[in-house]
Amino acid sequence: MTRRYTLAELDAAAALLRAGGVLAYPTEAVYGLGCDPHDRDAFERIFALKRRPSTQGVLLIAAGFAQVERYVDLAALPAEALARAQASWPGPHTWIFPRSAAVPPWVAGAHEGIALRVTAHAPAAALCRAFGGALVSTSANPHGQPPARSAQAALDYFGDALDGVLDAPLGGLASPTTIRDARTGAIIRG
Repeated sequence: MTRRYTLAELDAAAALLRAGGVLAYPTEAVYGLGCDPHDRDAFERIFALKRRPSTQGVLLIAAGFAQVERYVDLAALPAEALARAQASWPGPHTWIFPRSAAVPPWVAGAHEGIALRVTAHAPAAALCRAFGGALVSTSANPHGQPPARSAQAALDYFGDALDGVLDAPLGGLASPTTIRDARTGAIIRG
């Protein structure tokens, strides 16, 4: 039986993630599936749930830049590019950075960079703080289906294959966040 967590139970939800669990949780526009990015077994379960090719990679969501800084190859990133990304955070802006060796290869998939977001969405940020680091964030839906926009929709898609769901509000955006290349500012996903 999938455990439903409220915002008052964030520590228990974070403990589930630290124990290798897969959790559906609200983001700015849709529910996401998350796990510890360094737990390959949990990560592979997410891709199996989504029936998504593992070469696609995922983004990482965090409560602050300190939670994602180690994943960025700062030597390969112009200072003004970092400043541009940081000026948009916390907020609904995802940036692709040159990745450091700290990024697990399965997280980036076939991509050379790593997509990162420092969220201003209170429930997602609180979950990252309770977990103590960045989390995998990929839309909660089977590949090709519309993303879940509620805890119940995530449960309808995945049922007991999920370890838990954080039942909290979405952030109010109509569509998932824009993804930009940190070096050039070019929009990858509008």
